[in-house]
Amino acid sequence: MPTEIEAREFANYWIQAWNSHDLDAVLTHYASGAVLTSPIAAKILNRPSGTVEGKEALRNYFRRGLEAHPNLAFELLDVMYGLSGIVIHYVNQNGTKAGEFMEFDENRQVVRAVANYTA
Repeated sequence: MPTEIEAREFANYWIQAWNSHDLDAVLTHYASGAVLTSPIAAKILNRPSGTVEGKEALRNYFRRGLEAHPNLAFELLDVMYGLSGIVIHYVNQNGTKAGEFMEFDENRQVVRAVANYTA
């Protein structure tokens, strides 16, 4: 179970990695078999399930997202933590709010993520 401090540290580093547009830094947060479900992935990948499986598939998806949004920037709003993961609440450069649930493995890497956005 992550502590409040660990959850905030993870969230801050995750946000910094995205804001730096450093794909390798972003990917350090994810386990090799991580699964992400996102309505943005559904749109970018033209995949109705919005599911991306595995680190290499995440690399491709994240790369496409960064290329499509060269001004991408996240601002951390809040972090919630639970027994096996956290929720990162943030706003992007367009003012869209997001909440991402991230479940961790024993190495504190994301094994499952589910992204949700405001309309």
